[in-house]
Amino acid sequence: MSGAVTVLAVDDQEVFRRTARRLLDATPDFELVGEAASGPEALRLAAELLPDLVLLDIRMPGMDGIETARRLMRMELQSTVVLISIGEVPELLTEPLQAIGVVAHLRKQDLSAQTLRRTWESHHAS
Repeated sequence: MSGAVTVLAVDDQEVFRRTARRLLDATPDFELVGEAASGPEALRLAAELLPDLVLLDIRMPGMDGIETARRLMRMELQSTVVLISIGEVPELLTEPLQAIGVVAHLRKQDLSAQTLRRTWESHHAS
């Protein structure tokens, strides 16, 4: 991997953002460059920071993760978007992940350095 993968973590719950911060600090070649607590904040930070990877919570008040992903795709930032949630892909998702610009869905409890790296590498094989 050349250079660190820059990551924007988006979740309305501070506890998950803190967990993401610790995970990324412990994962070589990944660097947390920003945190957002809402969809609108995520869009603003993504445009400013141009992260390689966006970890995006599905369930957030106001603009949920699905709408945020759609808007990120329309911004054409080239960021890889991974939806995260507590359980399996929720009923909120009524269309294929790729249709909204998402490469994968991960359960929060399964998020680890290994799953993060594996997900990144499976979508960025050289």
